[in-house]
Amino acid sequence: MFEFVRTHTKLLLFVLVLLIIPSFVFFGVQGYSQFNDPANRTVVTVGGRKITQNEWDAAHQRQIEQARRQMPGIDARLLDSPEFKRETLEGLVRDEVLRRTAQDLHLATTDERLQRTFVSDPQLAFLRQADGRVNRDILAAQGMSVDQFEARLRADLTLRQVIEGVAATGLAPRAPAKQALDALLERRDVQLQLFAARDYAARVEPTDDDLAAYYNDPANQPQFMAPEQAKIEYVVLDQQAIARRIPVSEDDLRRYYEENAARFTQAEERRASHILVTADKDAPAADRAAAKAKAEALLADVRANPASFADVARKNSDDPGSAAAGGDLDFFGRGAMVKPFEDAVFAMKPGEISPVVETDFGYHIIRLDAVRGGERRPFDSVRAELADEVRRQQAQRQYAEAAEQFTNTVYEQADSLQPVADKLGLAVQTATVQRAPAPGASGALASAALLEAVFGSDALRNKRNTEAIEVGAGQLVSARVVQHEPQHLRPLDEVKDQVRARVVASKAAALARQDGQARLQALKDGGDTAALPAALTLSRAEPQGLPPAVVDAVLRADASALPSVFGVDLGAQGYAVVRLTQVRAPEPTSPQFAQLEPRVAQAWADAEARAYYDALKKRLKVTMPAAPAPAAP
Repeated sequence: MFEFVRTHTKLLLFVLVLLIIPSFVFFGVQGYSQFNDPANRTVVTVGGRKITQNEWDAAHQRQIEQARRQMPGIDARLLDSPEFKRETLEGLVRDEVLRRTAQDLHLATTDERLQRTFVSDPQLAFLRQADGRVNRDILAAQGMSVDQFEARLRADLTLRQVIEGVAATGLAPRAPAKQALDALLERRDVQLQLFAARDYAARVEPTDDDLAAYYNDPANQPQFMAPEQAKIEYVVLDQQAIARRIPVSEDDLRRYYEENAARFTQAEERRASHILVTADKDAPAADRAAAKAKAEALLADVRANPASFADVARKNSDDPGSAAAGGDLDFFGRGAMVKPFEDAVFAMKPGEISPVVETDFGYHIIRLDAVRGGERRPFDSVRAELADEVRRQQAQRQYAEAAEQFTNTVYEQADSLQPVADKLGLAVQTATVQRAPAPGASGALASAALLEAVFGSDALRNKRNTEAIEVGAGQLVSARVVQHEPQHLRPLDEVKDQVRARVVASKAAALARQDGQARLQALKDGGDTAALPAALTLSRAEPQGLPPAVVDAVLRADASALPSVFGVDLGAQGYAVVRLTQVRAPEPTSPQFAQLEPRVAQAWADAEARAYYDALKKRLKVTMPAAPAPAAP
């Protein structure tokens, strides 16, 4: 074989060229690199549509940014957790499944339903202005235009139809619903004698041999393990800290104030009233002409008697949102009204009545009632705000340069953090950490990504700096392991008090169980029940403060022959002896039954909707990965 290769080398090279060159022509060099790019790895396929690692990472980053905008103080560990990443992927899959299904079913959302939802859905109330129009300022703060919001809402309503068609029509069969409510509302009368382990603790005196035997038992040793931990040095590059150190001169502040005068000028708002005669833009010309003539007649009336404007609006305006208020639209700024209306209002003087103004809604007669805003805030009143902004802008520039130096230095001089600290004027800090953030940890030490790097093989084995890791907005950190302690069993002398407490608890529970079982046997043998406590009536809805194990045992107990006695082992808590005397079935006509029936129906509908969604996933051959782990954003 090898002799053949040596003999026919030129022939084989020619064949390889024939095979490789056409592939490069077809795919390109970029195509070859994409095959090996982890970001283009397919994570899940929905009906032939591939969701890549890159798409997952981008969606997860959007989710993080949205969560940070809505909850600035949210714990960064939650955003970077596997559970949160999994939710992002589930959302991508769900949207694609519903989109494909809506497409297959030819579902769509009409303009009428879109408008009806916007004006009636309580969840959208914060976006509605007094006149029923969308609040552009709130949308702009979310980085959306009106068209983008409309498209997103329309898509959302279309996707909802897929599941709501099932969820809204789900009916809980009477028999299963009654069975579920019977299990919840059934009450049982019991006499209960509790043998609490804590009552036996004083009777236990463990010997040293007892402690040693418990400590040396392999099953108990995990309780006394010292967790793996590492003593680290770390440095943090913080944009906010950079900003605090930046001096700002009076001249810089004055110059910034003048250059950004518009930002410190209160937006002008105008208050207007109007009378609307509606005429759809697509209405016949004759109808629009009649509407305009009516508006001209009303204009003549209010100009002849300006004080009658509000009364004329109440009687004649076709705007349901303002007619009852005499046409009053309250204060609004630029961008809130359609352009012809806005242009007319912002060209008027207070008290002036406009000519008839034509818009897509019809014909308007406008009166300008008041003007406010437009004043520039004095320099002294915004001085602190100016200083913060100037510092922040300068800090952003300095941070970008420092971040590059930080990243390069911790990598190039990886055996110490002192060089990067000296170069950028940072403090080298120390801490002892474990693989998971400590409860209450904050800042860099709360970052799961940093701790993962600290306990990586390179950092532990070679004591090298971790790479520069972003642990928050404008925060980079690098750490270095100084000392590492693997998980180990703590010496008996160190944990002797804990061992004693465990032995006492174990033996006390055993004594309680022994007495409880003896009492149970006596009752079964016909012993006197008079010494048992008074009966209690309990149910799953009313557990009477009893341990869940007792409630569950009572409600599961065979009630075919009453009274009956049985025991419940409560583990470390002790033992309970129960005498079941009566079962009280719930009345279907009871108020509780009536209150809970809708909840059972809703639960049933939700279950049907989930089953339908699972069926859609199966039809589209969706297979979720077992353990998703998208790259850190």
